[in-house]
Amino acid sequence: MTATEWITDIALVLVVFRQLREDRLDHKTFLIPLGIVAFVAYSYLDSVPTAGNDLVLIAALTGVGAVLGVAGGVYTRIRVLGGHLMIKAGVVSAVLWVLGMGARMGFQVWVEHGGGADDVARFSLAHHITSDQAWVTAFVLMAVTEVVTRVGTIYLRSRARARSGSPAAPVLDRTA
Repeated sequence: MTATEWITDIALVLVVFRQLREDRLDHKTFLIPLGIVAFVAYSYLDSVPTAGNDLVLIAALTGVGAVLGVAGGVYTRIRVLGGHLMIKAGVVSAVLWVLGMGARMGFQVWVEHGGGADDVARFSLAHHITSDQAWVTAFVLMAVTEVVTRVGTIYLRSRARARSGSPAAPVLDRTA
């Protein structure tokens, strides 16, 4: 793994650890993780392989990302306090986030340094996955989907919470 890959992976993990402490829901809650995955997608998504079962692999891991993201967003507490929306990632949310991010990091380290390349090659051959790019695309889209669905779930829940809380509660705190 390159230094950039380590930095982006760790930054995404730190995003949720930052939310373990309750804080105001603001634009940074959404923009930081979306900015990180936009950079990752721009850096690693050259093409989407469609031969063999590449799309099946990509769809499966993208689906896993969606499930982890929605669940992480559901297990993030959102409440109205003093006219502000407050957000706090619960233990389940943090575990799911670290599980998703950690699984990708672990897979990459295992393939590059742990002797897993041969196992992945055999699996790919047996299941008609045609290229390394299929794995890259699948894991990048898994990360992007996990982040987008988590952020989207939090946003939708925050709007619903703001409506059910006090009428003065903003959807996003512009002062933080």
